[in-house]
Amino acid sequence: MNRATGDFVMMILRSALPSPFGRKVAIALSVLGVGDVKIEPADTMDPRDTVRGQNPLGKIPVLITDDVGALYDSRVILEYLDHYAGGGKIIPREARHRFAALRLQALCDGILDASILTIYEGRWRPSEKHETKWLDHQAGKVERALAALEAVPPALDPAPGLPHVGQIALACALGYRDFRFGGAWRGDHPRLVAWLDGFAARVPAFAATAPKA
Repeated sequence: MNRATGDFVMMILRSALPSPFGRKVAIALSVLGVGDVKIEPADTMDPRDTVRGQNPLGKIPVLITDDVGALYDSRVILEYLDHYAGGGKIIPREARHRFAALRLQALCDGILDASILTIYEGRWRPSEKHETKWLDHQAGKVERALAALEAVPPALDPAPGLPHVGQIALACALGYRDFRFGGAWRGDHPRLVAWLDGFAARVPAFAATAPKA
């Protein structure tokens, strides 16, 4: 039931377990208590997969709804889900807190973008053709973002408050660095390690959505 309008909306989430952006959506669904969603796996590398018709970019996640159609990317989906849940749940209403949450989400999505581009460089090019300058450029983005977050980790509101979109994005970014990069970030960022431990303790969906190696 859409708590904003009172209408029932059919939803299908197209995603894949390793996707950190899909994980953002899965965590949001859990913390918002939105359970009436059918999960369908998507293979972005398969030209026959219908995800390319649902999102012309062929990227996941995609949330297909019967009220506003297909939604992408994860930021748009999270905004829709917040609206669906009545608003002001994972995206604060008050301007100062709202834009702080959205800014944090943008920063952490940037960590994910740079991380995924690094993975793709290794996956799509033979090792002798890896572009070191490109990899260093992506690594610099991640290092600067993690340094800024380590200096001033975002606050975790005391329970039972819901995590906001920025906190969800940060948890997924750190989780992806664990999953694909062996947790190398942890040694130099003890405050972020503590932050992630606190988030995981507060939000059971973080462990429940962890990708499998």
